[in-house]
Parts: sequence; C-alpha cells; structure tokens
Amino acid sequence: MNQYETVIVLTPLLSEEVSKEAIAKFKKILTDGGAEIVQEDNWGLRKLAYPIDKKTTGFYHLTEFKSSGELISKLELEYKRDERVLRFMTIKLDKHAFAYNEKKRSGAFNKKKEVAE
Repeated sequence: MNQYETVIVLTPLLSEEVSKEAIAKFKKILTDGGAEIVQEDNWGLRKLAYPIDKKTTGFYHLTEFKSSGELISKLELEYKRDERVLRFMTIKLDKHAFAYNEKKRSGAFNKKKEVAE
C-alpha cells in the first residue's frame, strides 16, 4: 500500500453542513475501497491564488491516506463528477514526505526552543 495526500477545494457557496456532507462522501469512497485514513485536516475558507469560475475563495480540505493505486482513479473520477469541487490534487508521498508528515503530526515543529539563561 502506498501513502497518498489529497487536497480538495470546494465552492465557497456551500453551507458548512453541505461541505461536511461532501467531505464525508469522499471519505466513504476511500474507506469502502479499503483505504486507511491517516489524517484529515480542514483548512476552512481561504483565498484562492487566482479566480476559478468567478470565485475568489474556497473551502480547503486535506486528507492523508494509505491505499492501493486503483482506488485513486475512482476517487478522482468522483471529484470530477461532483459540481461542488472546484479543484483537487492527489499526490503519492515519497519516503521524505512521509517522514516530514510524521514529524509534523508528532508536533516536532511546534516546540519552542528554550532560551538559555
């Protein structure tokens, strides 16, 4: 099984309830396909780098999961069919990205350096 990371941008016209419903739909596709979800992170409403369909903001959601490669094409097909999704990107994590995400989850980057007196 390979480790993947996918980021989707949902249209800003959705209510919070509808956006959670859309994310649950994609999460169900992953779990039904045998994927193991490692981490989810909802980034909320953010400004887009450039307008997409005359929209300047979008709801961002990141999901990190372990899965076989066949499931990715099925997941991306569902992203393309859903009109609530503005953009998506799925990448396969290499060993360096995997190690970085492990450190990030453990909080290694959030620790403040102690000041020596």
